[in-house]
Amino acid sequence: MRRQRNIKIVATLGPASSDHKTIKALFEAGADVFRLNMSHGTHEEIAARHEIIRKIEEEVGRPIAILADLQGPKLRVGAFEEDSAELEVGQSFRLDLDETPGDATRVQLPHEEIFQALKPGSTLLVNDGKIRLKVESCGEDHADCTVTVGGTISNRKGVNVPDVVLPLAALSEKDKADLEFACELGVDWLALSFVQRPKDVWDARELANGRAAILSKIEKPAAVDAFDEILKVSDGIMVARGDLGVELPVQNVPPIQKQLVRKCRAAAKPVIVATQMLESMIESPMPTRAEVSDVAAAIYEGADAVMLSAESAAGQFPIEAVTTMDNVAREVESDPTYRSVIDASRGGKRETSADAIVVAAREIAETTDISAICCFSQSGTTARLIARERPRPPIIAMTHILPSARQLVLTWGLHCVLTNRLERFKQAVVNAARAARKDGFAEESDQIVVIAGVPFNVPGSTNILRIAPCEERLIFSTDPE
Repeated sequence: MRRQRNIKIVATLGPASSDHKTIKALFEAGADVFRLNMSHGTHEEIAARHEIIRKIEEEVGRPIAILADLQGPKLRVGAFEEDSAELEVGQSFRLDLDETPGDATRVQLPHEEIFQALKPGSTLLVNDGKIRLKVESCGEDHADCTVTVGGTISNRKGVNVPDVVLPLAALSEKDKADLEFACELGVDWLALSFVQRPKDVWDARELANGRAAILSKIEKPAAVDAFDEILKVSDGIMVARGDLGVELPVQNVPPIQKQLVRKCRAAAKPVIVATQMLESMIESPMPTRAEVSDVAAAIYEGADAVMLSAESAAGQFPIEAVTTMDNVAREVESDPTYRSVIDASRGGKRETSADAIVVAAREIAETTDISAICCFSQSGTTARLIARERPRPPIIAMTHILPSARQLVLTWGLHCVLTNRLERFKQAVVNAARAARKDGFAEESDQIVVIAGVPFNVPGSTNILRIAPCEERLIFSTDPE
């Protein structure tokens, strides 16, 4: 099933989308990647959804990517004697380690690491920023604050600390258990929450041990500040705008999104734009115009993927939400302005022979009558490099390594095809031509560009480009051994 767009759609699975019929309908509507949220559902429920996806993969005959999203540390206040309390602007309020139920003057904050990092003047946000506290003084077991934004504070509401780097690892004990479970299950990507520094990514990478690619969620100001170093050690990025919008002024989020997407594109690493993209479709079959514009903006920026969360996991209209994203993507990508924006924003260092090969492939494909660019890749690096160029003709990424094919599904424009292990370049050309014809990218009278590395099956050896006919008779009559 060929997609009529380049950007990919990530759909979260949940109570509204946990059976075979619905998940297959989501795929047919346009979902390319399925997200398993480790914050919700038991291991048994997640394993069942994983099994369904793999069965659908066999049925449709093309790779499907699975992303397991780790919960990360959850910072929450304790309980209140009457379940909640009212805080007024200007009043004093204390956070401490005392387990006694709270009231309008204090409550437990059972995270001593937060007290270790706080300073006078620090800000604490409770319940997604609906309550704001300014730290006046603090110690190892308490923080005395002034309420700057009041309201109702209730049991176990989440706490954000936007202006300090917390001495907390990104992986809790639950996350470590979930990571091992997801890797044994066979997921393709691990999304890492609460990233603050490159070390957080290295810790997850060490535990994953090559069994899954690591995608860092950028949801804290500290991660934005350290983004260049985090990007270097990550396989992909998710711009998690929900928490970013809590911990940063909301007007800062759009320019940060654009900056991060641009940097990911330059590094040839996939980037997902996530959170509240079609939020109203949780309860409505139609999105708002603002939501459609939000999705369109991410597509114009050249993001690799856009993501649905509660819309597909718990909403009343999961299939309609995916269909809407697919329709918006196809309409935007058919707009001449889209192509001019994408071409103008092309960037990244080009220092290797592989860089030169993929640039040449794009230029040849766009200046001659080429139906598709077919690239053979072991690790996926060559496929991501050609995707970085955002060429006009479609890209067929071919590999004999199933995990690589699945991971590449997340990348912009890649139509991933699993092929046999090849030993000669002529075999590569024949396989590329067959795939282009079979999946509707080319006819026998068309030409394709083929990129590969000789000798075969050596990662990082991309060194050859060929314009080839799609008709096998011509391939065998013109191709050298």
